[in-house]
Amino acid sequence: MQVVALLLTAALFGGMVFFSFGFAPVLFKLLGLEQTRPILRGTFPYYYLVVIGVAGAAALTAMSASLLGAALLGAICGSTIYARQVLMPRINAATDAGDTAGFKRLHGASVVLQLVQIAACAYALVLIT
Repeated sequence: MQVVALLLTAALFGGMVFFSFGFAPVLFKLLGLEQTRPILRGTFPYYYLVVIGVAGAAALTAMSASLLGAALLGAICGSTIYARQVLMPRINAATDAGDTAGFKRLHGASVVLQLVQIAACAYALVLIT
């Protein structure tokens, strides 16, 4: 089970890092804001579902290797449910309403959450090994 947990956690970490520091920035660079915004808006719900599923599976399989690692992965799963179901709709609503200040605040919160999740995933990866 430890090998499965390790592979799932590594895939989660790699996917989160790639999406945050590879996919999204490249889209902005190549397409610009007006073309990138709808692509990301359409992509995020699926991205969050993948993170929820992989983090949940990783948490369950990691319990035999590291309870703290499993708890961190469970927290990633839970906080991503919050990001998908609560934070993302509020960010979209602020964007649609032209509420620049609200968008900046909510988007900033989502970025901080994502960075904390990436750090927690990296630490869980170390704990599982």
